[in-house]
Amino acid sequence: MSDSPAPAPYRVLARKYRPTDFSGLIGQDALVRTLSNAIQSGRLAHAFVLTGVRGVGKTTTARIIARALNCVGLDGKGGPTIDPCGVCEHCRAIAEDRHVDVLEMDAASRTGVDGIRELIESVRYRPTSARFKIYIIDEVHMLSTAAFNALLKTLEEPPEHVKFVFATTEIRKIPVTVLSRCQRFDLRRVEMDVLAKHFAGIAVKEQAEIEPAALRLIARAADGSVRDGLSLLDQAISHGAGLVSEAQVRDMLGLADRARVFDLLDAVMTGEVAGALDQIADQYAAGADPAVVLQDMLELVHWLTRLKVTPDAADATTVSETERVKGRQMADGLSLAALTRAWQMLLKGLGETRSAPNPLQAAEMAVVRLAYAAELPTPAELVEQLRSNPPPAPRGPGGGGGGSGFVGGVADAVSGHHTGGNGGIGGGGGGATALKMQPAFVAPPVQLPAMPAGFAEVAALFADKREGIIAMQLRTQVNLVSFEAGRIEWRQHGTANADLPPKVARLLSEWTGRRWTVSLNSSDPAQPTLTEQEAGAELRRRQDAAEHPLVKAVLAAFPDAAIEAVRELEPEAPPEPLAEYFDPSLDGEMFPGEEDL
Repeated sequence: MSDSPAPAPYRVLARKYRPTDFSGLIGQDALVRTLSNAIQSGRLAHAFVLTGVRGVGKTTTARIIARALNCVGLDGKGGPTIDPCGVCEHCRAIAEDRHVDVLEMDAASRTGVDGIRELIESVRYRPTSARFKIYIIDEVHMLSTAAFNALLKTLEEPPEHVKFVFATTEIRKIPVTVLSRCQRFDLRRVEMDVLAKHFAGIAVKEQAEIEPAALRLIARAADGSVRDGLSLLDQAISHGAGLVSEAQVRDMLGLADRARVFDLLDAVMTGEVAGALDQIADQYAAGADPAVVLQDMLELVHWLTRLKVTPDAADATTVSETERVKGRQMADGLSLAALTRAWQMLLKGLGETRSAPNPLQAAEMAVVRLAYAAELPTPAELVEQLRSNPPPAPRGPGGGGGGSGFVGGVADAVSGHHTGGNGGIGGGGGGATALKMQPAFVAPPVQLPAMPAGFAEVAALFADKREGIIAMQLRTQVNLVSFEAGRIEWRQHGTANADLPPKVARLLSEWTGRRWTVSLNSSDPAQPTLTEQEAGAELRRRQDAAEHPLVKAVLAAFPDAAIEAVRELEPEAPPEPLAEYFDPSLDGEMFPGEEDL
């Protein structure tokens, strides 16, 4: 048996190169600067909330904060510092996740109020050995509403020896009452250039040779997440056995070659449908995902559009030679309208590909649509063609010059009979054809009802439109406050429908062709309802009629009589003038034949 010690277990790169101080955090300069100034000045908050996408360092930052607040230095007499020593007992215990005063809680597995109740009970006890008792709650947005409510009072007034650090990827799910009690830090996505440089340094430490183009592919696939990028880097090193090329990373990620993406988009934008479909089939056979191929085409269209708008973007140091040379050539040959149309069609095709039962077929259909649309002229080109080559004027029915045709006419039918005389198109024996021009159909203008001049006319309009329920409510359940053309304010009874104002406004707008606004007003004085106004007017007419002398005499002669109704009499037509029966030309004499009467 061999007495040689067993090899240490392998640690993945994401854990091996986890930062232990603020200097190791990449791409979070604003966060590091704020926390550093706060620790140096002693302005330490009692609660922090860290938010950002997965893998940008939220939990790592929480542990660095715990080390910075509890570090005592090499001599054991130091205070909170922005540069933890990493040697003292507290730094080593926190790094090894065994410190009794730094408690980490996964809110995703303990969402109820019971876990928070235990936390609240332990808050009142002072730390065992550290300066602060620190509670790190990961994925805090997973806590229930009752758990958040139970935490509020303790979070607002915690003991001086307690600090809270929350981490979440869903900041909108945290109640605003909790956020208002914390200092919020948004961890940004790490830029692709920063990630590629960071991965290059790690590759050197791991004694792995990786091409710069391969590192850029890994950084782009990481999408701003350091942890995801380190996991891909770990996989790439294993895939290439220490020597990683761009082609190997593309095979590992299922990506299409960048040069082939240029060729594919070039074939599509020039209308070569067969060649484009062959290229997609070749990339699919090589392991490329159809959705990823369309996504690469989308990124290329975006890059060409940027070159079209800002040509200096190609001079950046991170741009590859293919993107610089080939991109400029394609950007010069494509118009901005064609690029924006390609972006819209590819974006729609990408959604269809991701949801289609056969992604390859959906991607091919998207490429076919784009190839045929690329040959179509843009609206600006169509307008220019019409200006340079205007269509000929329509010919009249007699076959003469263009002045006798119907302007705006449409070809309706072709006649096959002979037309004789001068109006014929051809006098020969063959069946001459004549193109009949008919004037274009013009729809008669829509007759809108007149604008109501008062609220009573509004109610009458609804009655005419057979909206009886609304008309009845307008007459009996509404007290008018103000009325003007396009705007009504009223106070309505509790028995009226709650949606009466918007419904009246919508129908009035449709009927009158003008926008109406109907609102409720319960503060200003209002008029009686239309029904009450009509009843009051009828009562006044009866009172006025009862004061008439003739009516008084009738009521006095007939004690049991009563006034039942008062109606306005139609004015009598004036008598016809006698002059109509005389002829003015006779100068006062009788009409001829009058002596025979």
